[in-house]
Amino acid sequence: MPKSFFHHALKVNEDICTGCMHCLKKCPTEAIRMRSGKAKISANCCIDCGECFDACPDSAIYIEHDDLNTIFNYDYRIALVPAVLINQFKDDIPTPLIYQVIKELGFTHIFEIEQMADFLIEEIRKYAVEHAHIKPLISSFCPAIVRLIQVKFPSLTENLVLLKPPVDLAAMYWRQTLKKQGVSEDKIGLFYITPCAAKIAALKTPVGEEESQVTGVINMDFIYNRVLRKIKEEHRVDAENVELSKISSRASLWSTTEGEKKNMLGRALAIDGVHNISEFLEKVENDELPDVDYLELRACDESCAGGILLTGNRFLTVERMKKRAETIRESETPDNHFEIDNDIADYMRTNMGVQKVLPRSMMCLDENRGIAMKKMALIRDLMSHLPGVDCGTCGAPTCQALAEDIAKVEATLTNCIFLQTSMEGRGSMTAQERVETFRKIWGNK
Repeated sequence: MPKSFFHHALKVNEDICTGCMHCLKKCPTEAIRMRSGKAKISANCCIDCGECFDACPDSAIYIEHDDLNTIFNYDYRIALVPAVLINQFKDDIPTPLIYQVIKELGFTHIFEIEQMADFLIEEIRKYAVEHAHIKPLISSFCPAIVRLIQVKFPSLTENLVLLKPPVDLAAMYWRQTLKKQGVSEDKIGLFYITPCAAKIAALKTPVGEEESQVTGVINMDFIYNRVLRKIKEEHRVDAENVELSKISSRASLWSTTEGEKKNMLGRALAIDGVHNISEFLEKVENDELPDVDYLELRACDESCAGGILLTGNRFLTVERMKKRAETIRESETPDNHFEIDNDIADYMRTNMGVQKVLPRSMMCLDENRGIAMKKMALIRDLMSHLPGVDCGTCGAPTCQALAEDIAKVEATLTNCIFLQTSMEGRGSMTAQERVETFRKIWGNK
């Protein structure tokens, strides 16, 4: 078993899984196989995009996160909150009340991570000037897309913007701010309320750095439901003396589709939906788009508003985000923007870069080039025998995936139902052997 490159938040509950193949067919990196009638996720191909989570009709795929009670291990408990959490709540629930109830869950501070966007925009623009020879530059905001590029489009890892995203900058800002106030490191707990599984995975095993400054990650649907239930049970409609985040209108839209693109120089494109992005990146990889300067790529439909851990409707969430941005814009002045102390800002600029992102190609058949070439030749030969119908009965999503599994000695040609029929007709495979083959893939169904 090869060493796993990534931590994964997505897990399969085999007691519930019925082997329906919905997840297998939706996975953009063909990371899922059926074995003994259960879905198995390949650790080195999965990008934690959540397509399988959405596709599963039985809720057999779940997402691991940190226990809320772990926040009480720290004296300073900061909730790093994306704007999509606030904007899931209906208009009759005011933002100050949401803040107050989140604090009542045990947090001492609340910080909307998009406050870091204004700082980040300027740094990305500088980065773009310094790396003008690379086209297109690709945003590293969405961790599912960073991993998609690593495993499926490894030649494009050079195009990724090697700067920390807002959540990491927010964590860095708070650590430095509290340390400046004399707070010791062991008393600071920074907890991200995540809208997706990919951000859990990224913060547990960050790409391009040794470890994240975020202490823990809590699922957004859990927090949203706790807050909403508390508001309804107590019939609360208002809050008093709550300090809100200072966020600019452009920063408040950072996590929406085009929220990043609109602030970039040159020709920039914004694409959401992981399957749309896979198709588009094939064009980029083939040099079909030489005049694009910047790509904002988000794995979820409607970007973070479409995250799999959101409870609210993504379109209504985006609508509220745009209304909120307009309200902010009406009273916006340079004086009420979020500001970072000069010394902390200098520290962040010095430390906001990440190391080169390494390819983790799922098509790496062998570290020995000669053996890998032989396996590629074997795959081509196998494809001339396989039917090409991509039925999934073999336990792999496509005939190509089955051929690759065979080359990696993870499956056999007899897994194919069409070849089984042919072999049984020729007498080279018995009915009992055929049954045993199916049991390995589908269990005793």
